[in-house]
Amino acid sequence: MSKSRQVATALLKAIDEGRLSPGARVASIREAAQQFGVSKNTVIDAYDQLVALGHLSARQGAGFFVSPPRTSPIGEQTHDLSEAVDSVSLLREQLVGNFAVRVGDGRAPASWMGGTELTRLIRRRTGLPDDMSDIEYGMPQGYSPLRESLAMALAGRSIHASHDQVMMTFGANHAFDLIIRHFVAPGESVLVETPGYYPLFGKLRLAKAKLVGVPRTADGPDLEEFERKAKQYRPRLFFLQPNAHNPTGSSMSLSNMHRLLKLADHYGVTLVEDDVFADILPKGSAHLAALDGLESVIYVGTFSKTLSTGLRCGYVAGSRSIIRALVDIKMLTVVNTSTFNEMVVHDMLVRGRYRRHLAQLRERVTKASATAVRVLKQIGINDVTGPGGGYYLWAKLPPHINTTELAKWASEKGIFIAPGAIFSLRPDSTDANSMRINIAHASDHRFLEFMSSLNGSGNHESRHFLSRRRVT
Repeated sequence: MSKSRQVATALLKAIDEGRLSPGARVASIREAAQQFGVSKNTVIDAYDQLVALGHLSARQGAGFFVSPPRTSPIGEQTHDLSEAVDSVSLLREQLVGNFAVRVGDGRAPASWMGGTELTRLIRRRTGLPDDMSDIEYGMPQGYSPLRESLAMALAGRSIHASHDQVMMTFGANHAFDLIIRHFVAPGESVLVETPGYYPLFGKLRLAKAKLVGVPRTADGPDLEEFERKAKQYRPRLFFLQPNAHNPTGSSMSLSNMHRLLKLADHYGVTLVEDDVFADILPKGSAHLAALDGLESVIYVGTFSKTLSTGLRCGYVAGSRSIIRALVDIKMLTVVNTSTFNEMVVHDMLVRGRYRRHLAQLRERVTKASATAVRVLKQIGINDVTGPGGGYYLWAKLPPHINTTELAKWASEKGIFIAPGAIFSLRPDSTDANSMRINIAHASDHRFLEFMSSLNGSGNHESRHFLSRRRVT
């Protein structure tokens, strides 16, 4: 049983036994955290659960109070039937379909649409069975059978979550967008790794957040810097990729994960764990969400890195209160994710096709990683970290080489390079002479010949380039 569930159960027991009567004010979040020996986030989650179930009510500025007992008329449905009188509940009813009479619906009946022809085409092109060809709106949280399969997969990583703690997304980037919308107000400080995932930086800047960088080391984020900046800026969130980090390819040790969780709990920071390579990581890899039990960790996964970028299928796992909030934002922003895509992924999982594919992918990653490190050493690039089970190596070049300028020169020769400055919060950082290398392309002879030319051995163009960089 999770810590938040334990707190909620203890409060329910006190209510049932009459120790907390209707209208009584329960302990404040800080008081309850001290009383139960848990974090404030855990108490917030427990209180949110009890509010959702109708056992507590929240009064702004006053706290939480025991709700009067509810009476249910005979024959009343036990599940919550929204009246669909606000934008979120109206959207939810469009997707869930609790009501039998649907004069308020915003779409034509399925029988009026092109479903028959589309179903026939889908079956012919994909081979999916008849019962998997429904392309109507699905549940706002995502295709339930896939969420159940994901809950089982997470249990294999020692991350224990029920299917209602999982929400489907259009990949990891969509998950980050929803989390930012829920948590981040303009001007609010957010911790990120640097070097780190540059699209995330863009999303946070779009939300007008204040980005605060925590240096990434070979053993994960610098925890001394994390503590210093958590104390100084009091952020609510820290986005990080503990395993197979993008771009450095490094992974955190188990001891550092434990230490980070303690610090995050102490300073009230919610950790957003980006674990996009989880399906191909080495066996026994640790996960923050497994150590934390989804108390103060929001876990993000995707099939984009391991199955198909085109399917745009990912997920978030977290506490029930957070998932409920993210589902509402998801409905307001994109209405729903693709039920059809989620059915395809689920079919891959249950038929064992995805498992067989992963076995081949892991083998490719292992071979390509070894080859990449070897060929880079052969051309004098020895300061390399990663890939840690993922796709990336982080190569440091001599200090006088600016990889942003190098990328411009390489582009003229048809070679795409990812310079280190792109992944940093500061363009003039120490990452200016670093570059991310994808193991799948590291052994391309055109890239190796280009990089070899930087030694300047008889190549006038490369000598001119290097001398020009020294001057600047």
